[in-house]
Amino acid sequence: MRLFILGFGYSAGHFVRRFGGSFSHIAGTVRDPAKRQGVAGFEAHSFSGSSPDCETVERVRDADVLLVSIPPGSAGDPAIATFANVLASGRRRKIIYLSTLGVYGDHGGAWVDESTPPRATLERTRMRLAAEHAWMAAGRGDVAVLRLAGIYGPGRNALATLRAGTARRIIKPGQVFNRIHVDDIAGAIMATVRHQGGGTWNVCDDEPAPPQDVIAYAAKLAGIAPPAEEAFETAEMSAMARSFYAGNARVSNAKLKRELGVTLAYPTYRQGLDALWDAGEGR
Repeated sequence: MRLFILGFGYSAGHFVRRFGGSFSHIAGTVRDPAKRQGVAGFEAHSFSGSSPDCETVERVRDADVLLVSIPPGSAGDPAIATFANVLASGRRRKIIYLSTLGVYGDHGGAWVDESTPPRATLERTRMRLAAEHAWMAAGRGDVAVLRLAGIYGPGRNALATLRAGTARRIIKPGQVFNRIHVDDIAGAIMATVRHQGGGTWNVCDDEPAPPQDVIAYAAKLAGIAPPAEEAFETAEMSAMARSFYAGNARVSNAKLKRELGVTLAYPTYRQGLDALWDAGEGR
């Protein structure tokens, strides 16, 4: 089974480290072939959004599994635009598209699931939703759309931001965020590889929680005082950072567990941070 990754980044790299042995050949695109995330046996191809070389095109054509993590831009999804003819002319393959829970938008903290109509009000979430539809059409029925929560894991977590002095406790009453450990993303991807047929699944843990609670728990693990609380209305933030607070929904992962048989290694942020602390993160 041959795997090709469009956009070899944090989640895809972690997936290869955990499950790379399940594939006979692994290749993928990176902006800089010299930066391969330290994964042995990974064949890197340069791709910046257009004009791939012939070898890259052939690798996409020959792939049994295509894992897509390139985000759409203002002109749409660059991978769809570049490889649409290859996908249309080739044989059937499993396509796994990594999307975002951001497409659900604001539900005032209410619970939502895959049957909830998206409220993609931000430009970037509208582009994500359009990309989902484009990949579903290109894949001829065998496309898995995984809508990912906020990702954390080794080197990318509240313990690390506390140690770096960049952690903040911004308070917006009623606000919750959904999270997922990168190990559980890898498990969800592998479950879709093994699953017959396509569909859409939310990939998140069991406990949406206020962001300040996560920082406070990380500080407790580290034995330090948490940073001072800051009111959202007056906190100094970039426009991008502030925009993430425009969406507020508790997202259900019941379908992921029921249909794909996924058992989360880290069902809440507490188990995830406990494991990261035990591994030496934030020390």
